[in-house]
Amino acid sequence: MSLDVSPALLEKAERGEVDEREFVDCVRTSLPYAWDLISSLALQREVDGGEFADNQVPPPSEKERGQLLRALASDAIRGSLERHFGVRLAFQNCHRVAVFSPGPESEARYAAFTSVRAQLLNQSPEFRDC
Repeated sequence: MSLDVSPALLEKAERGEVDEREFVDCVRTSLPYAWDLISSLALQREVDGGEFADNQVPPPSEKERGQLLRALASDAIRGSLERHFGVRLAFQNCHRVAVFSPGPESEARYAAFTSVRAQLLNQSPEFRDC
């Protein structure tokens, strides 16, 4: 299961639309490693004032790796995180997450990070089955 959804939140979803803030809170509590990593990268990018910030440290265990994969593989989760933190997310391998400033000023850097070339250059045998 991707998220730990409370019965109350599930009931709201069954009745209709859910407030995105409630969904984001569900993501925060369900996927704490992914939340903390993305939160820290967003803050780092803001403090540094650069176009992007990225993580190159593998998660400490498969549990945390799974959280990161679930957060970034879900369009709903990923989109909500991007809106909440005001960033654009990019993902390589099973742990290299980057946050980019939204808007045209970071488009070239985002395109380079998400390019086929960058993906190939970011490979190594230890990440083959991650």
